Order: sequence, then structure tokens, then C-alpha cells
Amino acid sequence: MNENIANIKNEQENKLTKKELNQIWRRWGCTHLSSMSYEKIQGHSWAFAFLPFAKKYYGDNPEAMRRFLVRHSQFYNTEPQTGQIINGIVTSLEEEIALGHDVPEEMPVNIKTTLMGPIAGIGDSIIQGIIVPVLLSIGMGLAAGGNPLGPIFYILSYGIIGPMISYLSFRSGYRLGVNAIDVIIGEDAKRITDAFNVLGVTVIGGLAASNIALTSQLMIPMGTETQPLQNVLDSIFPGILPLSIVMLAWYLISKKQVGATRVILILTVLITAGVIVGVF
Repeated sequence: MNENIANIKNEQENKLTKKELNQIWRRWGCTHLSSMSYEKIQGHSWAFAFLPFAKKYYGDNPEAMRRFLVRHSQFYNTEPQTGQIINGIVTSLEEEIALGHDVPEEMPVNIKTTLMGPIAGIGDSIIQGIIVPVLLSIGMGLAAGGNPLGPIFYILSYGIIGPMISYLSFRSGYRLGVNAIDVIIGEDAKRITDAFNVLGVTVIGGLAASNIALTSQLMIPMGTETQPLQNVLDSIFPGILPLSIVMLAWYLISKKQVGATRVILILTVLITAGVIVGVF
């Protein structure tokens, strides 16, 4: 019994400290897109993030360290902030392996492969579909008229929210371990992803309607008088011109696979020509 107590105590002492966990989290958070390749995408950054782990547990076992770094240098790609939950789960499993528990070395790799797709769907819906557009809309509103608070607000707000999501995701994944998989994959996760997608589309639609200012300057004959075309459009479908521009951009990007930069240039040329001839 005393031997079991001693083993438990020794294991607790060998577990990752808060400082070491933060080091793993911080390394991934600061480098996840710093070393990209078509072969591995974020794989290099993952291996870099786990170097302190490898040195702690396998510093005196070169072969075990080699296997560890090889299995964590493979292809990997997901949304970086919410994706930290995978880093936390894998950290928990690798710790179990390093402490001699009955966990196969293939399990962390399989979990990364299984979860990076679902997490990317959920994370992109939250980060790119909701948080970034909302913060940008607030920043653009503040920046109207040349107020420098607009870009400062966006930089500071995202600089706080992004790392906060990243840290909470990592710690949650580490705390839950493999049990987090039940929450992330399956039918419930699909419902969550669909809900965030719908919310993201709604947010984008609202931002487009409130931030895109496009009106027509044309005058059309109405009997013996003329009337602004914009008044007629507003009486039929308020905001139809901004909606048309958004739908054109969506069509070019989604259906014609045109890059975002080219879409911006196309819209710039289109609006410039319209202003010159007096349409807008």
C-alpha cells in the first residue's frame, strides 16, 4: 500500500506544471501559421509547441523522443484559436503515455486527424463568421471620419478575445482529455456547427445592410416629371443595391472561384465606372 501511495505521489510530481502547460499553449498560439507548407500546413508549429514536453519526458530517451516528434510533425490543419482544444486533449493523452499508462501512441495522432475537421467548422463559424465581422463593424463605425479609435479598438479587442478563446480551449481540452471527443464529434456537434453558420450568415447580412452605402443618382421620368430612381427602388426593396453588390461578390468567390483581391478590384472598377457615367 505504501508503494502504491509512493507511485501516485511520484506521478503527481512528474505531471506537467501550469508553467509548462502555458508554454505549450503559448508556443502554438504564437507560431501556428509561421511555418506553412503544402505537405504539413501547421505540422511544423505543432512539433515546435511540444518540444518542451519532449525534453521533459524523453530527454534521456532519444528513440522515444524521435517517435514523439515524428508523430507530431505530420499534416495538421484546423482553426488555430478554438483548435487549441485539440492541443489540450493531445497534451493530456501524451502525458498519460509518458507516465506509463496504457494509452497507445497512435491514439493522439488519430484524435488530431479525427477532430481537426469538425473543430475547423465550428471555429471558423465562430471566429470568422461572428467575432471578426462584429469587431470590424464596430471598428469601422468608430473610424468613420478618420477617427483613429477604429483600428485601435479592433486590434486591442481581437488581441484580447483571440488569446482568451485559445487559452480556455486549451485548458478545457487538457482537463477533459479524451472525454471531450463525445462533445466535439457526432450529431450534437453538427447541430452546433449549423447553428453557428446560420448565426454567422445573419451577422454578415446585417453588417452588409448597415455598412455598404450604395445609391443610384439616376433620374427616371414619371409622367411629366422626373423622380430619383433610388426612391423607386427604396419603395420596392430597400437596400437592393447593397444586396446586389454582396450577392455579386458571393457569386464571384463561391461559384467562379475568383480570389478576394480580384473581387475587390472588380468591384472598384465597377463602382468607379458607375460614378463616372452618373449611375451611382
